[in-house]
Amino acid sequence: MLFDALTVSFALHLLLCADVALASPTLRRSESPSSRGLHIPLTRRAAPERNDAELGLWAKQQKELLEGKYGRPTNTNTKRSSGYNLLVDQKLDSDYYGSIAVGTPPVAFDVILDTGSADLWLVDAQCTEGCDGLQAFSPSSSSTFTNDTKPFSVTYGSGQAAGYLATDVVQMAGFSVQNQVFGVCDQVSDGLLIAPVSGLMGLGWQSLSSSGAKPLWQALYDDNVLDEPVMAFYLTRFQNASRPQDLEPGGVFTLGSTNTSLYTGQIEYLDIPSGAVSYWTLPLTNLTVNSNSVSLPSGSSSYVAIDTGTTLIGGPASQVASLYASIPNSAAGTGNYEGYYTYPCSTTVNVAMSFGGQSWAISSDDFKLAQISNGECLGAIFVYSTGSGGSNSGSPAWIVGDTFLKNVYSVFRANPASVGFAAIAPDAQSSVTRNGVPTATIGSASVSVTGNHSGSAALPSALPHLVTLLFVMTTSLFYFL
Repeated sequence: MLFDALTVSFALHLLLCADVALASPTLRRSESPSSRGLHIPLTRRAAPERNDAELGLWAKQQKELLEGKYGRPTNTNTKRSSGYNLLVDQKLDSDYYGSIAVGTPPVAFDVILDTGSADLWLVDAQCTEGCDGLQAFSPSSSSTFTNDTKPFSVTYGSGQAAGYLATDVVQMAGFSVQNQVFGVCDQVSDGLLIAPVSGLMGLGWQSLSSSGAKPLWQALYDDNVLDEPVMAFYLTRFQNASRPQDLEPGGVFTLGSTNTSLYTGQIEYLDIPSGAVSYWTLPLTNLTVNSNSVSLPSGSSSYVAIDTGTTLIGGPASQVASLYASIPNSAAGTGNYEGYYTYPCSTTVNVAMSFGGQSWAISSDDFKLAQISNGECLGAIFVYSTGSGGSNSGSPAWIVGDTFLKNVYSVFRANPASVGFAAIAPDAQSSVTRNGVPTATIGSASVSVTGNHSGSAALPSALPHLVTLLFVMTTSLFYFL
């Protein structure tokens, strides 16, 4: 679930996930000696200024992308470890991407990181559509590649990718899966990927997989190689910053542990509701704007998907309208801004969300998506007409993306199946950005598992599998921010 927050061309890329480059900056060891983990620095790319027409088209596409994505039908004991990678923030927090290495010898690829889907796929060297300028995977260059001769197709709101399924060695953050099933795509919708991104890695549960293949995180969790059944994200913020660059340090992804230098206090874990293990689902129990509460339903009608691959936040029409009713002089958008709301840029908007525990605030800088006219700004929460209130009752009513996630340290835990949030450390962004934008690298894998070659889908068991590990091959670097 991705949202590109700046240019129209990147809007499509966004809904898929974030691109991330692996980096090897010098990091300091975590204060907690028991927390061993690989961390992935994230990088973010800033977008050029857009005129009113471009901004309107981009906003319209973001809404359609999210609706298209969520509207689609739906053990060997090994050495345990953890790892991290640095991420890249692309185009003013539009997406955050990381790197994986594939094949023998390994080759690094930047891929979008998406907790709202579950397929891994790369552009094929023989790609004939939508692949101009993209680094492609060459099956003939890997001695461990196997063509499974099964068709593969996945559809997102921004387009689709199609090709065939294969298996090969896939590495990330110090881990290696020997027989990882993934898609090799020779047809990709125009604009779906923007260089340097070469594909997408889904970090959701296997039941979301279009191919039915076991996600890489599940292979690692099933083989009991993680110190802890968790993956964690810290995302930087450059939206509304002064003179941001096209690419910025995007944060850190940690697999198998959490990074105590990036958050303060305790992590508040909230269980995924029974029967809702597919997306990283939580109930939205409280929503306030400027201290006014929005009336919310209970049960499955309140469910949200916590999605690193989505830039913005989408929700049901009545609840979104109620939220903006508490913002003086706000108005429903028209034309390309249909489903969005505008409000006076001079108004400070304080929105907070709770999922059954603590209330977490959204920065006014994140809520203010863009200025679209003299004194009028566009809000980052819009009407999402799919989900429980739309055509696909299997999708959550709300999709909560990076507009919210930049404000918390987020942890996705496999067992018990839950999502956790913690307050971001005051110096987190400065500690992550001081080494500059990370670059893609290939490290050595310290832990290796066989993986699942079958590609057959299995509904999540009572023992949930943690969506682990972001892609990025800085595996030889065991540094802690």
